[in-house]
Amino acid sequence: MLFIIGNVIREARKRQKLTQSALANVSGIGRSTLSQIENGVVTDIGIRKIIRVLDYLGLELTTRPQGAPPTLEELRQEGKH
Repeated sequence: MLFIIGNVIREARKRQKLTQSALANVSGIGRSTLSQIENGVVTDIGIRKIIRVLDYLGLELTTRPQGAPPTLEELRQEGKH
C-alpha cells in the first residue's frame, strides 16, 4: 500500500514541477523521508505527515473495503501508465 501511495505522490509532485526538497520543505518533513515515501521504503511515518504531503499536492487519502473492485477513477489511472 505504501508503494502505491508513494508512486501517486511522486507522479503528482513531478506533474506540478516540484522538487523533493521543495515539497518536503512545505510539508514539514525531510527530503530523505519524502524520498523514502516515494520509493515505498519508509519504515515509520505518521499518517499526519502523509496527509500534509497529499494536501499540498491537492490529493486525498481514501479507503474502501478490502477486495472491492477498483473504482472507475482507479481504472482510468491504470490506463495512463
